[in-house]
Amino acid sequence: MTMRKQLARFALTAAAAALALPAAAEESGWAQLNLPQGVTDISRKIYALHMEIFWVCVWIGVVVFGAMIWSIVKFRKSKGAVADTSMVHNTKVEVVWTVVPVIILIAMAVPAARTLVEIEDTTKTGLTIKVTGFQWGWEYEYLDDGVAYFSHLDRASDRARELGSGIDPETVPHYLLNVDRPLVVPNGVKVRLLITGADVIHSWWVKDLGVKKDAIPGFVNEAWFKVDDTFTGMLRGNCAELCGRDHGFMPIVVDVRSKADFDTWLKNTAAEQKQTAAPAATTAAAPPASAG
Repeated sequence: MTMRKQLARFALTAAAAALALPAAAEESGWAQLNLPQGVTDISRKIYALHMEIFWVCVWIGVVVFGAMIWSIVKFRKSKGAVADTSMVHNTKVEVVWTVVPVIILIAMAVPAARTLVEIEDTTKTGLTIKVTGFQWGWEYEYLDDGVAYFSHLDRASDRARELGSGIDPETVPHYLLNVDRPLVVPNGVKVRLLITGADVIHSWWVKDLGVKKDAIPGFVNEAWFKVDDTFTGMLRGNCAELCGRDHGFMPIVVDVRSKADFDTWLKNTAAEQKQTAAPAATTAAAPPASAG
């Protein structure tokens, strides 16, 4: 079989494999290596932008390496080929290989810039939550509603992670990805997050929301998300900044509820915290007992 036929067969095999790859990936764990499309409009835009630029890079690679392989095979020394120096200072060729990459970069930069501007648009929000990262957990404050609480790794995972616990992690639901108190948010509402840190740099990351922001002590970063109206359920994430020895034990869980369920939860939680705080305030305000 000639070299040309071998290359043609190889090219056809590679093309068939590339066409079958997306379907095969969906049926296997390889799909987990890609970005998720998420449950928000912005996360799907990020995914679409990622795939668009990915395929542009793939085709650039195909063209460049295809031209290299073809040149190596077609004009190899064993066939008596002699190096052609006429293109070394060819003005037209140099203009083409300068202009074409510039056009490609602009074509990729425009949608990327448009998406980045939308990611940073925290206006017209319906709910504001302050998120504070600390070693080793998160504090959530609903600034306009008087609700605040801490979120830590759940007790089942915390016990199983200890050396000599004798607990099989496989028996713990959502091992290292569950918390005692999740962040509760409504669907269909644009939620604004004010993210900061209490000690070292952390990073609040929930991939299905398309949100990843650093929690830096002394600084407040902004982020936002709006979960689809039709989605309710749990979303899980992690601290994405190496923040110390227990960095791997401060997961994030977001409990997405309908607007009615969220309003009920927020009202009840605010009442409970107010009732709990009242006795403490009364005790602190009481005068000390007379010593006589």
